[in-house]
Amino acid sequence: MSSQPTQSFSQRLIAWQKQHGRHDLPWQVADPYRVWLSEIMLQQTQVATVRDYYPRFVAAFPDVAALAAAEQDAVLALWAGLGYYSRARNLHKAAQQIISDFNGEFPQQRSQLEQLCGVGRSTAAAIAAFAFQQRETILDGNVKRVLCRVFALDGNPADKTFEKQLWALAESLLPAQADDMPAYTQGLMDLGATVCKRSRPDCAVCPMADICQAKAQNRTAELPRKKTAAAVAEMPLFWLQLRNAQGQILLHKRPQRGIWAGLYCLPCFDSADEMHRFAEKAGVAGAVRTDTPFSHRLTHRLLQIQPFAADLPDDSALPWADGVWVNPQDLRDYALPKPLMRYLGEAVRQADLFG
Repeated sequence: MSSQPTQSFSQRLIAWQKQHGRHDLPWQVADPYRVWLSEIMLQQTQVATVRDYYPRFVAAFPDVAALAAAEQDAVLALWAGLGYYSRARNLHKAAQQIISDFNGEFPQQRSQLEQLCGVGRSTAAAIAAFAFQQRETILDGNVKRVLCRVFALDGNPADKTFEKQLWALAESLLPAQADDMPAYTQGLMDLGATVCKRSRPDCAVCPMADICQAKAQNRTAELPRKKTAAAVAEMPLFWLQLRNAQGQILLHKRPQRGIWAGLYCLPCFDSADEMHRFAEKAGVAGAVRTDTPFSHRLTHRLLQIQPFAADLPDDSALPWADGVWVNPQDLRDYALPKPLMRYLGEAVRQADLFG
């Protein structure tokens, strides 16, 4: 690896970001709470999606104390549809950690930030760099792609030794001046997201084009090496949509572990037999209708969901200990899994419950 690209990397990036980078993102502030919130939301999620969720979340929980004091249900309800719900649960726990372990003051050092639930090294570095101008480097997927291409690094992305090499390189590229850290860190994010993209990178406008070794070697499409695709296991689920005489829908809160932990869902079963036994206890065994099955992809699982529906003949007792009857127009107040939001939306329209 030549020293010339290394020496000019940070200066090029900072200059490019100031002229061509993104400057209109609502979380581009020095408030560590808002930086932290945005960094957690942006994990596995597109900027355009976070733009929609972020202002509503900040309006409901304007600071870390408000978030720490909130009920988990309220946090999950605002997160509904954003996916990867463990992020919301960890966000809530981390806010409580800040109150209890740091006297309500946001920690400034990366090592302290890493003690917060759901905050890894790269996220902690981003908070430290943006909010406190600490000389800490991020290393997310976008940054790895930029480094692998500019410096023609070829290695197994799952290999810890190769990742350690990338961390060392990223640290060596940091600008000397601490006050350059926000622009530099934002530049890393912007370059990977808008120019040095996974497919069809726009090399013509890249500030690193003349020093990019992958471009010089015609290896841009090859680097970084792609991860081996993880096996996707199919998982059958069986839902029962129960409606009472008032048209309310029965929901229950899922356990704090497993898929959709802490969210509200229809009664959910691992087998059709289990669902039918529940329907029999609820007194609707003869009234169960089969709805159209559909699939929903999680990271490493493909859910094959078979919904059923039935109407309770009268106002009988709740057939689920932690169940709650919800009016269709109030569904938006509950944290529901994304596939359930879509399914209930269609089911409610078909039943004309909103009219």
